[in-house]
This record gives sequence, structure tokens and C-alpha cells, in this order.
Amino acid sequence: MPVLMLLLLSLVALVVALAFGFTAWQTLRIERRFPNIGEMTDVGGYRLNALHVPAGPTPDLPPIVFIHGASGNLRDQAGAFLTPLKGRADLLFVDRPGHGYSERGGPENDCPDGQAAAIARLMAAKGIERAIIVGHSFGGAIAASFSLFHPDRTIGTLFLAPATHPWPGGIDWHYRLTAMPVIGWLFSHTLVMPSGLAIMDKATLGVFAPNCRRARYLEDGAPALVLRPRTFRHNARDVANLLAYVTRIAPRYREIETPAVIITGDSDPIVLADIHSTGLKRDIARAQLVWIKGLGHKPDYVATDLAIAAIETLAGQDRDLQEMARQVEQRIAAENTEP
Repeated sequence: MPVLMLLLLSLVALVVALAFGFTAWQTLRIERRFPNIGEMTDVGGYRLNALHVPAGPTPDLPPIVFIHGASGNLRDQAGAFLTPLKGRADLLFVDRPGHGYSERGGPENDCPDGQAAAIARLMAAKGIERAIIVGHSFGGAIAASFSLFHPDRTIGTLFLAPATHPWPGGIDWHYRLTAMPVIGWLFSHTLVMPSGLAIMDKATLGVFAPNCRRARYLEDGAPALVLRPRTFRHNARDVANLLAYVTRIAPRYREIETPAVIITGDSDPIVLADIHSTGLKRDIARAQLVWIKGLGHKPDYVATDLAIAAIETLAGQDRDLQEMARQVEQRIAAENTEP
């Protein structure tokens, strides 16, 4: 029995060591494949990474700050908006604290208000006084906190399939497990990388569902960066803390006085639009809700033109967002009927 037990323990130790080695190797490969395209800026004892694209000679829009969602990084929003908006405004694509290549900072960044404050300091360091804030998914909670706590820096807010209000149920088991002190560290250094690489294609298709995923999204959006152990744990901590945070903060959204546009779909498999998006419409006095039939969780990619029109609306330009939404619905329906 002792010999058998020793052999079993040795086998387990070998498997764990191999898993650690595989994770370290793949982390280096991912970082070589998706190097940092931003610039690190000190925001008070730690550094945030961001891609800052200055406006062209004749901008027609104010500065715009883009905040990505859970499991994302600045490439996600840059992949959707950089090309169509380049030259029209100062563009700031942010790696949220602990994501992409940003450092995590202190425990205040475990919640959206801390991350919003970090982004406000980043804006100041970049010379951006006020901006339109764009938040996708989890980034919507940060955008809401930004407009609530930093109204002097907010021109308006665009919410894209946001997660901002208390919801029934909880979160997926792997977020809770990863957020745990010891077992979460072990899990993120052994099992996350091989399983994450195996399901990455299917998982990202699911995020876009029922719409088609952008052909180059796995390259342009670099979602594999989240599989790195440290980033995966920061992401899990964000998600694990979100429900308690929005339960506490959502009643204060009524204090938001700056204008907002909310773009959401009736087929979102990730967040409950009936709770989050309709909640924002109810709570923010100057909010316009744009509801799109057949749209999933990625209006930033599937309805980029509509999102840009919403930015133009927040900048004071005259755009009929509801009519544009109907055109997007027709486009989605046509794509769904293609052979």
C-alpha cells in the first residue's frame, strides 16, 4: 500500500508539474502572439495600459473612452471602433486594471468604482478633460460608475449590452472557484489554460450568438490574453464582486444627469437585457434605449454603425437611432436567412 500510494502521489505531482509548465509555456506564446500595442501610464502607484489615438486635423467628435467587458482587453473595442472612428476624435482604448497589460493596483480595483477612478486619472494624465464613455458588458457597470462619480469628466455614456443591475441567480462556478485564495491560484495555473484553449473557439462563437462572429475576432480581439493565470484571477474577482456591487450602487443611478444611450438586443445569451438595459432606461433621466430584435451580446461588432451614430448623438449631432435600429434588424434578419 505505501508503495502504491507513493506511486499515485508521484503521478499526481507529475501531472501538476506538467500542467504548470504547459501554462507557463502557453502564457509566453500568447504574449508573443499578442504583444502590447498600448502605452503604460502611472495612475497613482500602478500603471494602466491604453492605446491612445489622437484626433486628426479636423475632428468632428469629442474624445471617446472605450471600456471593455469581462474576459476582454483593449483590442476587443479597438477591433470594432478604431478603423471607423480614427481621425474623428481622440480615442482612448483602455486595458482595465489587471486586464490586458495593465497592472491591477490595490483592492479598490476589485469593484467598478475603483476602476472608474483609475480611468479618470488616466484621462487626466492623457490630457483628456471630458469624454464620451463607451462601456460594453461588464464595462457598462464601470461606465455607469464613471458617469455617477465623475460627472465633470463625462459628456455622455454609451452602454452596449451592459451589466449594471442586480440579477437573479449567481455566476458560473469557475469564477467563484478562481476567486478563492489558494485553490483559485492552483486552478488558474493548471487547468484553465488547456481547457480555455480547447473551448476558445466555441466560447467566442457563443458570445456573438445568435449573430456571426467577426471572421478575425480571435486575432483582432485577442481573447486568449485572459487565459494567463494572473489575468484570469483578476477577471474572476471582478465578476465575483459584481452582483454585490451593483446591488449597492444601482439605486444611485438616478443621480446621473448626463445623457446616455443604451443599445441592447432581445437575443443576448450573456446578460438579461430586460433587467440591465431596461433598468438603466428607468433609472437615468436622459437615457434613450435602443432595442434590436435578433441582436446578441456584441452590438459593438454587429451594430457598429449604430453604436457610432449613438456616439454622434451624445456629441450633439442629429441622428435617428430608432430608424437605424430597424435597419440593423433587417440586416440581421437577412444574414440569418442566407444559405
